[in-house]
Amino acid sequence: MTRRSPATRAELQRAVNLAAIEPNTEVASSQLGVKRQTYEGWLKRAEREGIAAGAIEENAEWQQTKLSLSDQVRELRSQLAAVHRDNLTAAVVRKHILGLKEMTPEPPGWLLEHHSADGVGTPCLFLSDLHWGEVVDGAQLNGVNEYSIAIAQRRLRKVIEKTIYLARLHASGVAMPGIVVNLGGDLVSGDLHQELRETNEMPTMPVLLDLFGVLIWALTALADEFGRVFVPCVAGNHGRNTVKPIFKNRNFSNFDWLLYCLLEKHFASDRRVQFHIPSGADAYYTVAGRRFLLTHGDNLGVKGGDGIIGSLGPILRGDLKIRSSNSAVGQPYDTLLLGHWHQYIPLDRVIVNGSLKGYDEFAKLALRAPPEAPRQALWFVHERIGITSHWPVYAEEPKPTAHVDWVSWPREVA
Repeated sequence: MTRRSPATRAELQRAVNLAAIEPNTEVASSQLGVKRQTYEGWLKRAEREGIAAGAIEENAEWQQTKLSLSDQVRELRSQLAAVHRDNLTAAVVRKHILGLKEMTPEPPGWLLEHHSADGVGTPCLFLSDLHWGEVVDGAQLNGVNEYSIAIAQRRLRKVIEKTIYLARLHASGVAMPGIVVNLGGDLVSGDLHQELRETNEMPTMPVLLDLFGVLIWALTALADEFGRVFVPCVAGNHGRNTVKPIFKNRNFSNFDWLLYCLLEKHFASDRRVQFHIPSGADAYYTVAGRRFLLTHGDNLGVKGGDGIIGSLGPILRGDLKIRSSNSAVGQPYDTLLLGHWHQYIPLDRVIVNGSLKGYDEFAKLALRAPPEAPRQALWFVHERIGITSHWPVYAEEPKPTAHVDWVSWPREVA
């Protein structure tokens, strides 16, 4: 084995100069191409010989190396500062400003409990695409629909009251373990588009406070009826305060996320209501053995539909992509929950929510889509059967129609 020659004075100088800017001996020795023990020995010898940093002239190669290392140090410091800013947004706002726990608690145990065989299961309500604050001008839609804060308040109250009625009807007096209320984003209209900034009924902050009060009433009413309420939450795209969609810190620049945190703070002393507010775009949870993935629906990884199949094509393609990626990381799910598309589509593998706003100018002029009544999704999950029923919860009473026979058929001509 060939022994290495003793270090030259130039090598000792390089070691000393490197130690002045890189305290990590593993990194520094790697930069010099020697073992850590050799590098540490060079530093001890340099100290004995009185070699200080920058004491002799450095050649061009070393100058370039030092500049490169200085650039790396500056880049690492920049990255560290960015991490601190991210932590400030996520943790400090929740803990020190809102007074919430640093981490969202795990879903409550009652979601996983086994119940009697004659039980009807757990009701699950989907509230999304409320677009609180947006104005839909009925005159521009030939009177088909209109929307305002007053109408939104009336419609959401109707949804909560009908949810309680339908659950009682379905349960027929049998006790239910609680209710899951999915908050799926786009709860406020926001300032996403120029036309919204010009036509919204109020600025976003007053809209947020108005909706905050209404949701307090809604969740309290559901807690009074069902005893326990679990609230998974994800942010949408309309609530963001950035011009373009962002992927890092998506939630922390979104008014939906702020609203969820304010609600969690309000109900902190009410043990009946528990929130699940993940830091990412998806909320993963289980009800009676069935695994759900809640996401808003604007980030399916697919684009566009067509005039025949409409939104169902991209939705199913998006489900396939998300299902594959989640399975790859050990988080498979049974049912994907989506808002965003403003169409009520109740399937076994995918549940797409309707909207509270209903038909609007965009749907009429940009999409030429048929009108869809304002409604939200309700379903029941049974521990042995899975999803047993789907109920569209209509936010408006149907218009009265002329009397017709309960069944009819064409008469044969004699």
